[in-house]
Amino acid sequence: MNALTLRMRAAIVVLCAALALMAMPVPALADGGEQEGDLSELQIKIEESGKAYDEACAKVESLNEEAAQNQARIDEVSAQLPAQRQKASAAIAASYKMSQNQPGLMGLILSSENFDDFLATITYLNAVQGHNLDQVDRLNDLQDELESNQAELAQRQAEAEAQKQAAQTALDEAKAAREEAQRQAEEQAAREAAEAAAALQAEADAQAAAQAAPVSQAAVPSAPSSVDWSSDKSSFVAQWAPRIDAYLAGSPLAGQGTTFASAAWDYGVDPRWSPAISNTESSKGAVCFRPYNAWGWGNASWSSWEEAIPAHVAGLARGYGYTISWEAAKKYCPPNAAHWYSATLAEMNSI
Repeated sequence: MNALTLRMRAAIVVLCAALALMAMPVPALADGGEQEGDLSELQIKIEESGKAYDEACAKVESLNEEAAQNQARIDEVSAQLPAQRQKASAAIAASYKMSQNQPGLMGLILSSENFDDFLATITYLNAVQGHNLDQVDRLNDLQDELESNQAELAQRQAEAEAQKQAAQTALDEAKAAREEAQRQAEEQAAREAAEAAAALQAEADAQAAAQAAPVSQAAVPSAPSSVDWSSDKSSFVAQWAPRIDAYLAGSPLAGQGTTFASAAWDYGVDPRWSPAISNTESSKGAVCFRPYNAWGWGNASWSSWEEAIPAHVAGLARGYGYTISWEAAKKYCPPNAAHWYSATLAEMNSI
């Protein structure tokens, strides 16, 4: 095979790849940022309650760490106190004996052989007395430190308890908002069921006509099961991350289950939706027309999956709703909404 033939084949490969990318569905919305000014009251409540819960939990964790440090120092000081009390008691007794037995200044002068001997005696007595006073001061310092740490510990514990209550309130609000979003989505799905079925049947009829084959009844995937929003964020992520990881195994998105599940909680979105769209649009990130854009998401690109996934989930919440719907499909992929809806819904049901 000559060089010209090789160059021609390479050019054909490049052209085919470019055409494949051009054929990928492109959503009507480039990203979620444009929608922030038009957020629904429910979506605002979802995001604010989730943020308030995260902040309260972080404060509780920080306060608990500070309380643990206070307790550790209390234990350390408490362990030192018995020995220091004995030292201080001995020092006080020694000082008393010295004061009783020590001659006056004139006695020291008369008992000294010379002036240097007198200075040495004075220096020694001062050193002994200073040591005794240091032992007493050390005891006082330890007792003051103990009381201070005990007071700080009580304050940290009270603050932590208040933050726990704030976290629980935020969690209750977060659960209620997400459950309401799910309820509204289920009502919407019920309203759209007939229209979606008709669209899928029309697509099946068109395919049959193009292939000169008998018309068959189009299969309409069932709606995904409801998501349980009754747990806290950590439990929610622990439930969904392994399921998403199993679904994405072997793909460029492998290992991102926690990222998807965390973002789903933060924005109140069905945790299966974004991973399923990644399969419909890019075979789970295998064919991205822009860096880390696995969702045919306009012209957006990112520097990592950890950056891209939350951005896409936020965009879904703000521009398309809580979960897949026929209206969302028509908006996300206008040229081929029926196929996009059916394929994505089937993938969601497999997670």
